[in-house]
Amino acid sequence: MATADVVVIGGGVNGASTAFHLASLGVKQVVLVERGHLAAGASGKSGSLVRMHYTNPHESRLALESLKVFHDFAARVGGECGFERAGFVQIVPRGYEATLAHNVEAQHELGINTRLIAPADLAEVLPGAFLDDIGGAAYEADSGFADPVATTFAYAAAAARLGVQVRTRCAALRVVTAGSGDRVCAVETEGGRIDTEAVVLAPGAWATSLLAPLGLEYGLQPQRVQVAIFRWPAGYTRRHAVVIDAVNHTWFRPEGPAATLAGTELGMGDTSPDRFEEGVDADYVTLTRERLTARMPAFSEAPMRGGWAGVIMMSPDGRPLIDQVPSVRGLWVMLGDSGTSFKTAPAIGQCLAEWIVHGTPRLVDLAPFRSTRFAEGQPWLDEHHYGRDGYGPDRLTISR
Repeated sequence: MATADVVVIGGGVNGASTAFHLASLGVKQVVLVERGHLAAGASGKSGSLVRMHYTNPHESRLALESLKVFHDFAARVGGECGFERAGFVQIVPRGYEATLAHNVEAQHELGINTRLIAPADLAEVLPGAFLDDIGGAAYEADSGFADPVATTFAYAAAAARLGVQVRTRCAALRVVTAGSGDRVCAVETEGGRIDTEAVVLAPGAWATSLLAPLGLEYGLQPQRVQVAIFRWPAGYTRRHAVVIDAVNHTWFRPEGPAATLAGTELGMGDTSPDRFEEGVDADYVTLTRERLTARMPAFSEAPMRGGWAGVIMMSPDGRPLIDQVPSVRGLWVMLGDSGTSFKTAPAIGQCLAEWIVHGTPRLVDLAPFRSTRFAEGQPWLDEHHYGRDGYGPDRLTISR
């Protein structure tokens, strides 16, 4: 019968990062199990923006600590993550100028290199943009984007070099508990049982079937979300920055030497992660082109070059649950990332590993991400947001 000090369930970027950090902290027997191949879920479909601008300091702190890793990935992890420092722009509607300034100042206090940017300067980092409708913008010169698949593969390979067993095509079927069901004792997988006293659940959209037998219900909902790719139009030659546009409710970033990835706020719920259309819908392409063109008029003539869809797991308040579950000793979770935890995966993996090894996360305080906040009647709502339903314009897109 197999045994492990820790079993990590989920071969996406957060699971792979956690496994790597556990081994880095000296945990000898770590097993990572993945139902398909590495990056088979939302990680592999990520838009993979790497930026630090959030409407709360807690996610900004995770993003800042993670950015340090993306900047020095080969030395800290090994391999390639494909990070490109393209710069990042956050655009907000009129009426939110003071809110933007507040958030930028809060990020300064964390040590983030960000600044408010005037329209004249914004035209430099976003050539050809229509700027007459914006209330304000912030710019991060150190941010950009990465390759989500390469990042996941690199973390898994680095973990394997440190002795982690990475088992793909090995679905976790059940987390087994002992006694009155209040402590972990094993994981049943398609490849057999693994006895363990510590489990990290990072299964993405496949979380429900593993949580329900444990009596855990967090209101998580799988949603299908999409990304479209456009070739630069004729005459467009200057690479633009990465952008989240809260006026047009869209985001976009460079892709390769002459293309742009783009997405808009449009998610479809009640989606099975095992049965969904992976291609991009024609009406979604039309809508995304319209919204991209509203900011970048030249893209009205941008050839469509493809796209994809993936399934994320949305939490009720659009924020991830990162916690040691109080009712089940030995169970840690990274759940309901709501499509925005690629950029924070380096820090999340380190925090979870520290929690297991040292008894508490040392890098960042994870209390705001606690799994009990819904039962406490305290869902996460940011005070300094840019409209919509209180948690910003970046929740229904693939892992940004």
